[in-house]
Amino acid sequence: MAAVATAPRESPPGPSPGAGEGAECLFVVLGAGFTALSHPLLYVKLLVQVGHEPLPPTIGRNLLGRKVFYLPGFFTYARHIVEVDGKMGLFRGLTPRIVSSTLSTVTRGSAKRAFPLQDMEHVSNKDDLKTSLRKVVKETTHEMMIQCVSRVVSHPLHGIIRSAQETSLNLFLFFFRGLIPHILGDVVFLWCCNLLAHFINTYAVDDNFSQASVIRSYTKFVMGIAVSMLTYPFLLVGDLMAVNNCGLRAGLPPYLPVFASWVQCWRHLSAQGPSRGVRGGLLSFRRSPTPMNGLFLATQLVTLKVKKKKS
Repeated sequence: MAAVATAPRESPPGPSPGAGEGAECLFVVLGAGFTALSHPLLYVKLLVQVGHEPLPPTIGRNLLGRKVFYLPGFFTYARHIVEVDGKMGLFRGLTPRIVSSTLSTVTRGSAKRAFPLQDMEHVSNKDDLKTSLRKVVKETTHEMMIQCVSRVVSHPLHGIIRSAQETSLNLFLFFFRGLIPHILGDVVFLWCCNLLAHFINTYAVDDNFSQASVIRSYTKFVMGIAVSMLTYPFLLVGDLMAVNNCGLRAGLPPYLPVFASWVQCWRHLSAQGPSRGVRGGLLSFRRSPTPMNGLFLATQLVTLKVKKKKS
């Protein structure tokens, strides 16, 4: 933290410059550990996003009790990966993901030190709405710049996870496929989340309420969950463009058309309807988008009855 005292006086004991670097190193280590623990979930999600469905849908019931077809959930998918590739199969691509996470954390820390945000006094009174809104805009702009720099620096590591087999492509540009929708998703997420949290805390939470500070501390977290559902299509398009026409079977026809730009990919997904749950938005209760005929339905019902008799 920058020193604010102007007169020579005895400073209270506080963290030394080296302590800040030690805290950042600890944060990097903890981030790497969390990345390792969450990698199987993200790996399954990526396979679901690109449309890799090795297991057939099964019959289930919706909230109304009607029979519908569900695609395999996370645990079923993960169990299939273990059966095919072993337990280590769930950790494919872990090393570049850890490097990407570490690089992103270090870049954010360096950018914050290089471009520090000037502190503004805390304002929560409705009478100072303009001042508080200006504070939110300033903080969000600063956060957006840091996030964009971090995204640009760490994005090429997404290309290491996949296979660069097309010699006709410029490798430099190849590693930046899907960067634009990812950045747009980050920007939309930051602005929507921060502005919504600000207006809710300003108009919906009364300062006279005893738990106002507690509620305000959770508002941004809740808004983040809600806004992430809104910005998920940007993440989906970015991930699909990352594997599109790169040599992987999942990124080539008939599994995925070859797109000239991320806008074309967006339009293709929009034409398919609300497929967010199928494409990784949900990892459980994924409705099958393929209409099933009566013969297939009858076959699945017979199979279920046979399994019940055997059990």
